[in-house]
Amino acid sequence: MIELVGISRRYGEVVALSDVSFTLGRGELLTVLGPNGSGKTTLLKILGALETPTDGEVLIDSVRVEGRNMDVLRRRATVVFQRTVLLRGSVRRNVEFGLRQLDLSGDEVDRRIDEVLELVGLEEIADRRARSLSGGEQQRLSLARALALDRELLLLDEPTANLDPESLAIVKEVISGLNRDRGTTVVMATHNLIQAEELSGRLILLIGGRIVEEGSPDTFFHTPSAEMRRFARSENIYAGDSLIVDGVAHIDIGGGVNVRATFSHEGRATIHIAPEDIIVSLGVLESSARNSLKGRIIGVEEMNSVVKLKVDVGRTFIAQITRRSLVEMGLNVGQEVYITFKASSVQAI
Repeated sequence: MIELVGISRRYGEVVALSDVSFTLGRGELLTVLGPNGSGKTTLLKILGALETPTDGEVLIDSVRVEGRNMDVLRRRATVVFQRTVLLRGSVRRNVEFGLRQLDLSGDEVDRRIDEVLELVGLEEIADRRARSLSGGEQQRLSLARALALDRELLLLDEPTANLDPESLAIVKEVISGLNRDRGTTVVMATHNLIQAEELSGRLILLIGGRIVEEGSPDTFFHTPSAEMRRFARSENIYAGDSLIVDGVAHIDIGGGVNVRATFSHEGRATIHIAPEDIIVSLGVLESSARNSLKGRIIGVEEMNSVVKLKVDVGRTFIAQITRRSLVEMGLNVGQEVYITFKASSVQAI
């Protein structure tokens, strides 16, 4: 369906993608796996014809996508970004808006709205204000808006990040169902190893804007390469004993630290928390997150526009924030802070 040949994308001196080449088959479910900043979102934008590559070419059905014919790809693809932007008005109005731009009858618009809202479990709150929804509900609404357009190619940027358990289950089922039952071609960018293994037909590992490995889930997870092992176990990996209390896993990782997670495994467990899923604050946050730990900054590593903090809470955690947040909060080594993350951000590996 789509072929990328020698794709590179630069933003000034920053190289987001470098010499990326692969083919995407019609009806395939491809996962682009990689850490934050590896170029995953940039790759999705190029696949959706929202950005043009600096070098290389994109082919769709063997026809080069460039200039005026970029609309050919845009009409066949839709992108769901991690950051949800909603319109004013109701849930139903948000789905309707995109459909009104198409040449559809009123009955067809209504049919599609009803179908996708039921698919993502929002049909009972169709008249509620969209901006009053929870984070997980908003992400499901964003997905519904894309599904209503009924495009051949669905591009998903971290679709399961920071979702509550109910929304996570629904989104996973929608993704697999679309691919399995409708034959929709899906490309999912994620750093989540569990979802990558569960949903993928094929995986690409993107590190530093380059493809370092490509293959099946069996290859990636059962006979992992050195690059895959390094990515999977790079930061915030802890082993401990898991106990299920009221449906929530409590994992004792030592140092007086007990982490809560949404998985149902008891006994010895190894867990991973992505640095970008951890919120750093100067005081206790009022939120639904089940994990809030007080600690002290013991290290600061600046990496272009992002900063990685080492925080000792009894065990050392790595948290990733923006340089702007570092300056605004006046953070430095030796300062007391709180780290907060959701139970759904804790992944068993």
